Amino acid sequence: MIEAAPTAADPVRSVVIVGGGTAGWMAASVLSKAFGAALAITLIESEEIGIVGVGEATIPQIRHINNFLEIDENAFLKATQGTFKLGIQFNDWGRLGDSYMHAFGDIGMALGLTPFHHYWLRARVSGAGGDLWDYSINYQIAIRDRFAIMERIGSSRLTGTRHAFHFDASLYARFLRGRAETAGVRRAEGKIVEVRRRGSDGFIEGVTLEGGARIDGDFFIDCSGFRGLLIEGVLAAGYEDWTHWLPCDRAVAAPCAHGQAIRPYTQATARKSGWQWRIPLQRRVGNGHVYCSRHISDDEAAAVLKANLEGELLAEPRFLRFVTGMRKRQWVKNCVSLGLASGFLEPLESTSIHLIQSGVSRLVSMFPDRHFDPALIDEFNRQSRFEFERIRDFIILHYHANERTDSPFWIERREMDVPEALQAKIDLFRSTGRIYREHEELFTEPGWLQVLLGQRIVPARHHPLADGLSEAQLAEFLGNIRTLIDRAAASAPSHADYIRANCAA
Repeated sequence: MIEAAPTAADPVRSVVIVGGGTAGWMAASVLSKAFGAALAITLIESEEIGIVGVGEATIPQIRHINNFLEIDENAFLKATQGTFKLGIQFNDWGRLGDSYMHAFGDIGMALGLTPFHHYWLRARVSGAGGDLWDYSINYQIAIRDRFAIMERIGSSRLTGTRHAFHFDASLYARFLRGRAETAGVRRAEGKIVEVRRRGSDGFIEGVTLEGGARIDGDFFIDCSGFRGLLIEGVLAAGYEDWTHWLPCDRAVAAPCAHGQAIRPYTQATARKSGWQWRIPLQRRVGNGHVYCSRHISDDEAAAVLKANLEGELLAEPRFLRFVTGMRKRQWVKNCVSLGLASGFLEPLESTSIHLIQSGVSRLVSMFPDRHFDPALIDEFNRQSRFEFERIRDFIILHYHANERTDSPFWIERREMDVPEALQAKIDLFRSTGRIYREHEELFTEPGWLQVLLGQRIVPARHHPLADGLSEAQLAEFLGNIRTLIDRAAASAPSHADYIRANCAA
């Protein structure tokens, strides 16, 4: 029996976003699209405060938010000088000389309830089956410097390509800003000098800018970057430090000219005290060296970066400092944090922009009324923590599962204890070849499979159901998949030609 009627909603009417960049303008764009005129949105940013762009690479999920915002893919790539991305190539991570790719999309094709890789593992015992990546359409296209959009491979049941993008993050923010302002988002220029709070409960009431302008709101979104002006500076959410697992704490970044074909994939090359990224855009290559300051100086790190550019240096290197971890609470009272204000995970798997996107999506699904129910806030924080921790574990895997002996940094990473959930995943795969995706964790079974195998973790056995095929049937099954994928990859145009034909900036 219902004893009392629920209280009437007291809707949030105004949102204030503190900070622009990708986080701020993505939040503004999505909220304005979702709520329309029902929500007054003001974004505060200062031209004097630079944007931290540690990552210009994405994962396929970004296409979901672009579709929600009704963004034309080719127009977006033209505006951001973007290119396509089919995966991430990892060089020298397991051992010096190793190379593998975390390619998007499926690997092979399951038979019934048995994942494909168990059949490949069975074939591998007898020296047959070839390389795992022979069965990845994304890899086979990427390694040829080609690109194509395929829903399926020919008329077969094999799934086609899955892609993401490389782009200039500052241009992406500008692109989103234009759309958001057209949709009615108000931009306020200036620096915040005061944050005003309600005496009764400590909720934020408004902010005051240099010059005296006051901006009030019902709900505040902190996109102020590492500083966390509201979430930490005012509300003291606390920060959970993960540098005992991920000790890289600095990066040096610089653009260079193209030295070869425009690759449709990101490169992450392990160095003695960290790793280096290469992200190909239409007019330049983005480069960065992520490193641990306990093992290498800033000058040495910059020298390593400069020595490993594929083309002419286009701008002087700039340095960034960070602490890997997350806010203990990403939502406190009437303020939620997004982007770098919510936490930082190094961009090894290109998750920086995804974490903004997922945070915004989660916010829309859990958008509060003016009661700001604590149960809703707790659930948002619980889901945010789960996502951060599972991405963290995936990144730790790359470091931990190494056989390098050339530097103390890599020996330390191999010998460190890792989170229990990650260790359980490694142990299960090593002994049985099984991989299970927990709840809605970001990375799928094919992603885990490629990194586990790429980092030299080889299962001791395969699933018993994979023994159901005869040797001849197994060879035919694997051979047919390889043939179909190879033909499809060979027919794709070059990545550069595809860009010229569809989205050249």
